[in-house]
Amino acid sequence: MSDSPVKQQSTAAFHVQAVVSFVIAIAATGIGIARLDANSWVRGFLAIAVLYLVTSCFTLAKVIRDRQEAGQLTSRVDQARVDKLLAAHDPFEKL
Repeated sequence: MSDSPVKQQSTAAFHVQAVVSFVIAIAATGIGIARLDANSWVRGFLAIAVLYLVTSCFTLAKVIRDRQEAGQLTSRVDQARVDKLLAAHDPFEKL
């Protein structure tokens, strides 16, 4: 049976780049909304729309990750079953 853990695919540099990119995008959007030549109701609506979009993106990413991890667990269980069958099989046993 395989006891190897699921390996992380991304590096620390990729993680830092993703966080920095996210912070820059949120800051630029916030500055753009704040400097927009519109009344406060329009800016408030846009700010809430951006926050809703961000939370929806985080939720979608989590759902995709959870589905992928469930698939990896299922494939590991299937692999364990195959390993058990192969270990129990004796090719020299009479049929």
